[in-house]
Amino acid sequence: MLQFIQFLRGYVCIRVWGYSPERFMNLCSNHDIFLWDIKNCGEYYTMCITVSGFRRLKGIVKKTGTKVAIQKRCGLPFFVPGMKRRKIFLLGLIGSLAFWVWMSTFIWAVDVKGNFSVSEDVFMDFLKRQDVYVGMKRDRVNIEELEKKIRQEFDIVTWTSAKIDGTRLEIQIKENEVDSGGETQEQENRFGSDLVAEEDGQIVSMVTRAGVPQVAVGAEVKKGDILVAGSVPVYNEDTTVRRYQYYDADADVLISRNLIQTEEIPLSYRKKQYTGEEKKEFLLGIMDKELIFRIGRVKYENYDKVTDKRQVKLLDNFYLPLYYGSSVNREYVFHDHIYTDGEIKRIFSEKLIKFVQGLEEKGVQIMKKNVTIDKKNKKWQMCVNLQIVEQTGKNIPIVPQMPETVPEEAGEESR
Repeated sequence: MLQFIQFLRGYVCIRVWGYSPERFMNLCSNHDIFLWDIKNCGEYYTMCITVSGFRRLKGIVKKTGTKVAIQKRCGLPFFVPGMKRRKIFLLGLIGSLAFWVWMSTFIWAVDVKGNFSVSEDVFMDFLKRQDVYVGMKRDRVNIEELEKKIRQEFDIVTWTSAKIDGTRLEIQIKENEVDSGGETQEQENRFGSDLVAEEDGQIVSMVTRAGVPQVAVGAEVKKGDILVAGSVPVYNEDTTVRRYQYYDADADVLISRNLIQTEEIPLSYRKKQYTGEEKKEFLLGIMDKELIFRIGRVKYENYDKVTDKRQVKLLDNFYLPLYYGSSVNREYVFHDHIYTDGEIKRIFSEKLIKFVQGLEEKGVQIMKKNVTIDKKNKKWQMCVNLQIVEQTGKNIPIVPQMPETVPEEAGEESR
């Protein structure tokens, strides 16, 4: 921006030499004369100075005994006089400036930052439904309303900020790491919840914090069995249930179970091999339209296309609806390849390591491991049989229970 202002006001590049150039620069500073791009060339200095500052140098030059010579004149004041003789060029320049000013009133780029759970495609579709798109007028973007609608549309978004920078609309969001359905679930579980088993297995450890345990260590449980009940009975003196108090059952329950995982790979596969043949092409784009420049057609039957496309921008944030780039089409052919024993072991080993690492990241303990690799049905098959210890238990809402009623006759006898 400073360079643009200097261009409009005009400046000159000067050479300074003589008795004391350093004193010359100090006096310029004392008199608020701005100098920049100062270079020491040995016997002389070169620097840039504004036109108004250059007109004030006469007294300083005389006092310091230095000499000053103009090397180059730069800026609009020196450019326009020469253009008076070239009216067509001048009109074209004015028209171009008017065109760029008009283009600056539109949004030509939309950037979304901070989105991890919400994909960019989903976010862009949402913006289109809100009539926010590339090519719209800047003054039509209601920032506050857009931020509000983003928070309403995506429950996982806890904070959002939108701003217009140049011709770019920049949207920053922050997603909540906690499941957004927690509050709704809590409202649904107003009668508390039971903790039930998620898999079949044997209880190896159990620490209850809230609720009534329904199983003990060593017990065999099935998927869906209640481990800890959230309904706690309150008894009468005659041991009948007067009412129930409801809680959200909470416990750390570890079960031991067998986990079987199978992986299959065909005996052979088609291997892609590049031939080394390539065809390059260039592209120019305006909005969503593209124009491809290449010599001849792409005659390859199978090929990969790698494209490098960039958007034109002036300065840092003045984006334009223009794109340019290039593409490379690389030919390849397929060859049938049969897996060797070594390749199969390496592939299955990588899959097993990744599978085990995934379990360990979830806190699963692996007690025993049995892995077999065989050929079955024209396929390589790996069978993994693991004995694991993992935490189990999920909360499900309680269906309220009616307390036991005392027979009327028994009530009268007690009276």
